[in-house]
Amino acid sequence: MTSPMTPGIAAERLSNKALAKNFADLHRSLEPHEVRVAADRCYFCHDAPCVTACPTDIDIPLFIRQISTGTSEAAAKTIFDMNILGGMCARVCPTEELCEQACVREVSEGKAVEIGRLQRHATDTLMAKNTHPFSRAAFTGKTVAVVGAGPAGLSCAHRLAMQGIDVTVFDARPKAGGLNEYGIAAYKSTNDFAAKEVDWLLSIGGIAIENNKELGRDLTLDDLSADFDAVFLSVGLGGVNALGIPGHEGTGVTDAVGFIETLRQSSDLASLPIGRNVVVIGGGMTAVDAAVQSKLLGAEQVTIAYRRGREAMSASRYEQDLAASHGVKLMFNVQPNKVEAEGENTVLELEYTAMKDGKLTGTGETLSIAADQVFAAIGQTLATDGGLTLEGRKIAVTGAGRTSREGVWAGGDCASGGDDLTVTAVAEGRDAAMDIHATLMGGAN
Repeated sequence: MTSPMTPGIAAERLSNKALAKNFADLHRSLEPHEVRVAADRCYFCHDAPCVTACPTDIDIPLFIRQISTGTSEAAAKTIFDMNILGGMCARVCPTEELCEQACVREVSEGKAVEIGRLQRHATDTLMAKNTHPFSRAAFTGKTVAVVGAGPAGLSCAHRLAMQGIDVTVFDARPKAGGLNEYGIAAYKSTNDFAAKEVDWLLSIGGIAIENNKELGRDLTLDDLSADFDAVFLSVGLGGVNALGIPGHEGTGVTDAVGFIETLRQSSDLASLPIGRNVVVIGGGMTAVDAAVQSKLLGAEQVTIAYRRGREAMSASRYEQDLAASHGVKLMFNVQPNKVEAEGENTVLELEYTAMKDGKLTGTGETLSIAADQVFAAIGQTLATDGGLTLEGRKIAVTGAGRTSREGVWAGGDCASGGDDLTVTAVAEGRDAAMDIHATLMGGAN
């Protein structure tokens, strides 16, 4: 993060007590009576639209029925059958745009069954037992390398381990978890849940993790292909797009991804410096997470500046409203022009935008706002591709994640197709694992 000596940026804007309250769990767990009431609202639809809307195809009516009959651990097993990271997905998945939006209760009454919170209840109930719902098949003699210990990589590794394949997961960072550990808002995953979930997942056995091993620096595809029967790449998007405007290299301007990572790994939130006036450039989930957490750290004025209209934001309307409820100002149709110092103050010049001949362009009309700190959340890029064929700026894949190189699969944010969501990454890792298993055991071409 930026140095606390920068004018306008300081640590300890709030007390530890206030910070603990601000960064408490966004969605508290349901109380026992609330669980029963929430489960009883489900119609248990036969052709349930919520299942179709779930990227991992969880049998939602079944697990809610299991909860309603007092068998929450069985409900968790139903969830984990399709989504081994169901606990984290219950916390971070945009259910308001997926399963809950499709719920017939939402359509008819404007209030969906609380599927996400019921999923959290079930998964938390089973995980609290410190038992694993799956056992390994007999060892097949096959080994697979997974590069990247994020949602896709962990999902793939677990499903392969279930099939009796030994897996070694290599990750560039000191901790496993990927986005779940480093990249989501701290108030969405509290009490070190991401790390606990990884430990629980690994308890199935047959999975080894080697940290601080990066593709292109410590590993090559040639070596991995020679040492293992197959390789699955889930390296995410490690690069960040620079703001690229005059003054963007100055003090107080940084990327939102780095800010969120620093915050997630901090053991003392009061020590984190934050500006009085913070501006976040971007319109996605990272922008919202950076903006809301800036406010929670004690920033007085926080603004999200997005170059298109509200309807084009990739952050859901729920997340937009969450930001607004915390006092974040959302500005639309503005793009950054330059960052410059005015005496002891720093200002960001913005230019209004409009569509002209089907192309977004600046109008020439500008405004300036105070900006002690500017976070760029304008997308991430693939840091390494292993020499594979690309589609756009991601690794090209076909079917269940097959790349241009035989014996190499890819999934998650680094691969083409799909949404950049945790739940989608889990599904891609799971499906790739089954394709890898079938291929290695002679059941696929």
